[in-house]
Amino acid sequence: MSTPTIAPPHRDPAEVAPADSYHKADPVWVYRDGWRAGVIEAASPRAVTVTYRPGTHVGTGVDTFTAPYVTSRADEDPALDHRQANGLACRRPRLGGDGASAMGGPHR
Repeated sequence: MSTPTIAPPHRDPAEVAPADSYHKADPVWVYRDGWRAGVIEAASPRAVTVTYRPGTHVGTGVDTFTAPYVTSRADEDPALDHRQANGLACRRPRLGGDGASAMGGPHR
């Protein structure tokens, strides 16, 4: 399915999937000033949290959306679909010597 064309207020409620039907890492479209590619981070019965591309650039945003503002996405988005889970948490500073300078300690 390509980018949706119907704005959330005009969607048929019978065609809106419940928020808790989505799972972590599901590819979705979210409506934020137009339909944007996104990936589910978490879901509850009332809403989903999504990492999405708010514009044409490769940067991302994270926001919470109710079910009418979300729909499944089949199109691939390389900037979102091939990222590592917790990618930033995996980065490590380059340590030299005892690591004190990287941790804010004195230089020798």
